Amino acid sequence: MENKTKKKVSLVKGTGLGTFAGVFTPSILTILGVIMYLRFGWVVGNVGLVGSLIIVTLATSITFLTSLSLAAIATDQQVKIGGAYYMISRSLGIESGGAVGISLYLAQALSVSMYTVGFAESIVQVFPQLNEKLIAVAAILFVAGVALISAKVASRVQYFILAAIGISLISLIFGSPIESTEIELWGASSENSVPFWVVFAVFFPAVTGIDVGVNMSGDLKDAGKSIPKGTFMAVGVGYIVYMALPVILATRADALSLIEDPMIMRRIAFWGDAILIGVWGATLSSALGSTMAAPRVLQALARDGVLPSVMARLGKGSGEENLPRIGTLFTLIFTITAVLLGDLNMIAPVLTMFFLTAYGVLNISAGVENVIKSPSFRPRFKVHWFFSLLGAAGCISAMILINPLATFFAAIFVSAIFFWIKRRNLKKTWGGVGRGIRLSLIRSSLMRLGEVADPKNWRPHFLVLSGAPLSRWHLIAMANSFVQENALMTVATVLTRKGINKKRVIQLERHTREFLSRKNIYSLVRIVPAANPYIGAKTLVDHYGLGSLVPNTIILGDTRVESHLPDYCDMINYFFRSQRNVMILDMEEDYKANPKEKIDLWWGGLQLNGALMIVMAHMLQRSLEWRDANLTIKMVVPNEAAAKGAERNLVGMIDKMRSNASYEFIIAGDRSFPEILSESSHKADLVFLGLKEPDDEYVDYYRNLQANTSSLKNKVFILAGEDINFEEVLF
Repeated sequence: MENKTKKKVSLVKGTGLGTFAGVFTPSILTILGVIMYLRFGWVVGNVGLVGSLIIVTLATSITFLTSLSLAAIATDQQVKIGGAYYMISRSLGIESGGAVGISLYLAQALSVSMYTVGFAESIVQVFPQLNEKLIAVAAILFVAGVALISAKVASRVQYFILAAIGISLISLIFGSPIESTEIELWGASSENSVPFWVVFAVFFPAVTGIDVGVNMSGDLKDAGKSIPKGTFMAVGVGYIVYMALPVILATRADALSLIEDPMIMRRIAFWGDAILIGVWGATLSSALGSTMAAPRVLQALARDGVLPSVMARLGKGSGEENLPRIGTLFTLIFTITAVLLGDLNMIAPVLTMFFLTAYGVLNISAGVENVIKSPSFRPRFKVHWFFSLLGAAGCISAMILINPLATFFAAIFVSAIFFWIKRRNLKKTWGGVGRGIRLSLIRSSLMRLGEVADPKNWRPHFLVLSGAPLSRWHLIAMANSFVQENALMTVATVLTRKGINKKRVIQLERHTREFLSRKNIYSLVRIVPAANPYIGAKTLVDHYGLGSLVPNTIILGDTRVESHLPDYCDMINYFFRSQRNVMILDMEEDYKANPKEKIDLWWGGLQLNGALMIVMAHMLQRSLEWRDANLTIKMVVPNEAAAKGAERNLVGMIDKMRSNASYEFIIAGDRSFPEILSESSHKADLVFLGLKEPDDEYVDYYRNLQANTSSLKNKVFILAGEDINFEEVLF
């Protein structure tokens, strides 16, 4: 039985491609491709021997650093179809992965166009009477046909092409100079050459072959082992070849000859036709590799729902090898269009920007995963975060140096795709590294927050005792108006039903969060079971929070049931003794329909509740709903003489707190405060009033308060209980 099991496992593993066939061969064939044969002489002629070696080293360094990041991510997770897109989306999230995945697809598809245009250009150099565009289109149709048959068939074809490239390079090594020349270290004169970074942009696609092996990940036997090993081998071999070629070219032809003749290698080589065989094989094999890779990225994008629903069929695979035949046909149309519109020198720099964008994000993904030390990130191949972020910096720097404007448009393009995907709110069971970043920042902030409150940096952390969200929606809506991204808010519910289990509580919290999110309210949610609402509320105040970050301001509704009043007042007292601020919102339930133009704040001085009421009124005025409301600070004085003295103090205070509030003094005369309040504020849309400190007579006090304010439409009662000087917050 054991032997049978082993045999079965072996058969399953044997269904994919190995390291040499699946990663190294397609990668090295793409690296040693059209740029090497048709543009490397142009590179050496423009920037000389030294400049060429610098360009090769810079470009390969970026590719090598990206290979390290790629190896780390590939050995951390099971890499499936989509290659680099799959890895980025599973690390940085669907939005970042989708934005880069679409860029990567366009780069791979344009690669097909570049390679086939290079193939056609080399044909026309030998047979000038032929049409370059028609040859390029015919080449695309050929490689697409091979790719549609089988990935294994395509990989076998590549062995013959690899042999042809080897023969052509040997022929080049044993060739001879076409003219007597001195080695030009820095290339042709400035009037006969193009700038260094323009040359770099044309050359860089020559070292981007690592994407081909990665994007074939779904066809590999063991992607976790094959991708790092095959990629490093390809990058290393490519670097050796590209460092040797400038020496050969610079010693066998002068700069102008290298610039003017795209087929200069054929003239230099011992057997010139070997170069033709090599260039034709390399361009076709590179085109074939990209033709197999690009549709697989498209297939992965479609399967993850990143593409519009009308393109969902692009995610389908055919046959045992799951070939993306529909995606290949789509890519065929795209590449033919690009061929008809562009040439080699135009396509190559565009490719460079797309590849550098994808490489940069891949490096950032690996670097961030290492920095935040997520428990789930445990790659077999370990890379220090410095190298990954250095690779990202190299990509960004190269893009800016090549073309700042193009870099700007590339950033706009990727950002537009990111926000388009974000807006669609795609739901995936796998998350991104963003949550890990936020957790790391939260931990760091909490550790530095300290236990002692700083009045100048004080923020309210609201605990909204709303009950079921729909039953007291006005409490949540009003609390949200106070928050305005300047405070934290938790919507809390106390469940009094018996026998409710923890699983049900978690489900209710999730449903509440989703409901609030649909209403564009961003809040934490907490649900606790308790014997009654008052016990549950006290439990929340005692136990809810994290370190020094606990709710400091409790928002609750008024009670209308006389029998509940003793427990209600006892709860307020408990909050106050726990050093929490209390805000009681007694409001009409139709929050949206209520006017929001006039706010009255009844002033009793800075001490106790006055400063906190002003702070809350200012926070409310920053909200979209209340931004046009006029705030009036009202104060009752016994006579005119008292009004003059109080006015000087109040005007100075309003000026110090940089407020646009107006003020009003009311002479009491023979009237009681409840009479004045009812007469002066009955038309106000919101009234702020302070509460006295709880005492043994608080039930009677609160009952009278309800009666004396019954004529007011909407009011907020505030009790400052937190151990903080709110005057410093205000001034």
